Amino acid sequence: MFNDVEHLNEIHTEEFRDRINTVDEHGNRKWIYAQKPKGKFYNIRTLLSIFYFVIFFGTPFIEVGDRPLFLFNIPSAKFILFGKIFWPQDFFIFGLTMVSFIFFIFLFTAAFGRLFCGWACPQTNFMEMMFRKIEYWVLGDAPAQKQLSKSPWNTNKIFRYSLKHILFYLLSFVIANFFLSYIIGMKEVIKIAEDPLSEHIVGFFSLLIFSGVFYGVYAFFREQACIVVCPYGRLQGVLMDRNSMIVAYDYKRGEPRGNAKKKQAEGITTGDCIDCHQCVRVCPTGIDIRNGVQMECVGCTACIDACNGIMDKIGKPRGLIRYASENSIANGERLHYTDRMKLYTLVLAILLGVLSTLLITRKDVDVTIMRTPGMLYQEVGKDSISNLYNLKAVNKTLHDVPLTIKLEGINGRIETIGNSYIRIVKEGQGSGSFFIVLPKSVIKERSSHLKIGLYEGDKRIGSTKTNFLGPIAIEE
Repeated sequence: MFNDVEHLNEIHTEEFRDRINTVDEHGNRKWIYAQKPKGKFYNIRTLLSIFYFVIFFGTPFIEVGDRPLFLFNIPSAKFILFGKIFWPQDFFIFGLTMVSFIFFIFLFTAAFGRLFCGWACPQTNFMEMMFRKIEYWVLGDAPAQKQLSKSPWNTNKIFRYSLKHILFYLLSFVIANFFLSYIIGMKEVIKIAEDPLSEHIVGFFSLLIFSGVFYGVYAFFREQACIVVCPYGRLQGVLMDRNSMIVAYDYKRGEPRGNAKKKQAEGITTGDCIDCHQCVRVCPTGIDIRNGVQMECVGCTACIDACNGIMDKIGKPRGLIRYASENSIANGERLHYTDRMKLYTLVLAILLGVLSTLLITRKDVDVTIMRTPGMLYQEVGKDSISNLYNLKAVNKTLHDVPLTIKLEGINGRIETIGNSYIRIVKEGQGSGSFFIVLPKSVIKERSSHLKIGLYEGDKRIGSTKTNFLGPIAIEE
């Protein structure tokens, strides 16, 4: 962590690390009344949150070629990214994307700490820039909320709390609708709203469940989601080092704390920190940033704005609390591009290269051909051998594909069962069965490798390989 031994001995002990700040010594929940922040960073975060909300609420309406821009339909195992559809057969691409994202998190966190948490995390943005603002509007700032909480139940208290929770649930219901649209699509969500309830029982109850989850998180669980549930906060202690950029208190400049006039009268020279606790009052997780880096810190910069405001009032330079690294505070060093960051960058570059290659070479029609299990070859007439095959195909295009197959590089023929082609519906799957018939004269091995061309009409769209079982080994 961020404190040297001398600093710890002089100012405080490590008792605050014995438990999370939102739980008291008896294990009971401590409700955090965060004072409304104000300042440059808060204003920038507010503008960015508007941008994020436009993306979140606007993306479900964007379509690319009659497909949503993003869709994560887990029940149907159908995923759409930037208008491109991905099926379970493409899961390795999706998995590689997740691995690449994890390494990006490693690199980003090693360099910039929890910058994502404070500036871009959906949990932080919805809580601080939407639900918290509603709470300030209905209940007032932190002192008013504390006073209202301690006051007896009367008409004013019942009205305010009721209004807050009604608005929280309505907003949660709206968010749930848009969240569900990323799973089943906005068109299906609109159908649930317009059609009779009996036709969309599952969808309607899904909305209620999502709404209840969001309401519970933002009305009651709140900062605990970041402290207790989110694995990213737990990982920061492993991913960050002394060169990571964090929200940091400059203890060399700020200590010893206290009222300068009183301390000078006692013959004590003080630092710039006047121990006003404004940084603690505005913290949404209730920590004291002056204790150093803590798991509960989400890097929201509220303490920076609060401290800068105090520094302006007492005529001291800003930056007592600022973005810095542990080494920059202790030794005046700048942020280093460390060997660990270089390793993360190299691995990430390799993964992105492989991922890009897979995406570029990805086929629009994915075909799998396998010999029918449990069946041997069959003799056809006196001079030919046949094998029965099953074909399964996935169509990732927006039009039906009449798929035909042809043998390539060998004398023989294909006899399909049923139609002469296999129709695969758009964004769907198809299957069929067929025989491959080869003359005995071309069969040289027990198992022969065959190449099969895939055609959409006269257009060759790809090829695949399979094995042909012959009688050579048996006869020998």
